Formats: sequence, structure tokens, C-alpha cells
Amino acid sequence: MRVHRVGRSALLLEVADDSEVASLLDFLNEGQQDGTLGAVAEVVPAARTVLLDGVAEPGLLAKRFADWRPSPVPAGSGPLVEVPVVYDGADLPELAARWGVSEAEAVRIHTGQEYRVAFCGFAPGFAYLTGLPERFAVPRRDSPRTRVPAGSVALAGRYTGVYPAASPGGWQLLGRTGLPLWDERRDPAALLTPGTRVRFTEARPTEDRLTEARPTEDR
Repeated sequence: MRVHRVGRSALLLEVADDSEVASLLDFLNEGQQDGTLGAVAEVVPAARTVLLDGVAEPGLLAKRFADWRPSPVPAGSGPLVEVPVVYDGADLPELAARWGVSEAEAVRIHTGQEYRVAFCGFAPGFAYLTGLPERFAVPRRDSPRTRVPAGSVALAGRYTGVYPAASPGGWQLLGRTGLPLWDERRDPAALLTPGTRVRFTEARPTEDRLTEARPTEDR
């Protein structure tokens, strides 16, 4: 790990990849819960970094990470959100062909994994989900769409994401969900936050929207 001072009250922790970010978040969460982390106002993960903002004593806290080593995140840790998806995305036939399977099998592949929110970005409520095996990684589209509908479930590289609002986008579209990914009346406003586990389930067109979506208990 590399530890960088950022301004007067922040640290940027740099690691090798998003799996180490997940391990680091687990370590930081434990520190916050048992009080050993000290005063930290905000923890912001990204693909290879974690920003600790509002740190009371950055120099002292930095020393805590001298001996840190990544360890596997325990299976089943973190809240679980189930996302019903109508798999009728415009890019589903192309994705199935790329994987060398039928469209039905492509859906089974996508629904057969458990995902975890690695970090958020791009737009409010947009979560980058890891968990898709590397062999199913797909490139972004050569030409991004000028408008991707809200609720679109999509792939890019080895990440899965769900567009919280209509926007331009170059990810490969698998299907759509009616779950509200971002709602300022909710606390937190984002449905999918770092560390949350996610399972996608296949739904019929009339079943893709729930009246209210909340993380379930750990299981």
C-alpha cells in the first residue's frame, strides 16, 4: 500500500486492484466499529484507492497502515440487495454470441453470480459491481449511445452496472430494472453502496419494479 497525504485532513490509500480495495474497506469498517480508526468523516473507495477525508490526525493514522496486508473478504458479509431484471437488452444477442452461448444461457450466467459494490462514480447512484468471472469480461461499445434509459443493466470490462438515470453511455446493455437506484428522499440516497452484495434475478416485464427496495439482512 502507498499512503499519500491530501491537504491538511485527508489520506489517499493506494492499493493494487479493486479486490484489495474491498479488503481495505473491510478493515476500515472494523476500525470504525471498534473505535480504533479514530476520527474520519468520510471513506470514499475507487478502483484502486480509498480516500479518508476529515481525518483528525493524518500523520498518526498513516502509521496504522504500515503493516496492513490484504486478506479475503469473508463470504456473505455485507447487506444483500436483489435486483429483478427483464433481460431484453439491445446488446444481449451480441453478448451471448461473444460468450458462445444462447441468450438464455447468458442470462443464467449473469444471474448465477453474487456481485459486490466495489465503488460508485460516473453519476449519483451508479455502482461498479465486481463478481463477473474474468472470462466473461466484454469491451465497451465502439460508439457510445447518446441516451441509455434509466434502470438499464449493463456490462463493461468485468464490471456490471445499473444506470440510475437516463444518460449517455457506452456499456453493453443486458436488460432493465424498475428499482430506483437514486432517491434523495431515502437515507442513504443510493440503493447500492460500497460493500453491498447484489444478486440479479430474472423477471417478467410486469415484475421488474418493487414498491420499495431496501437491503435485506446479511445472509
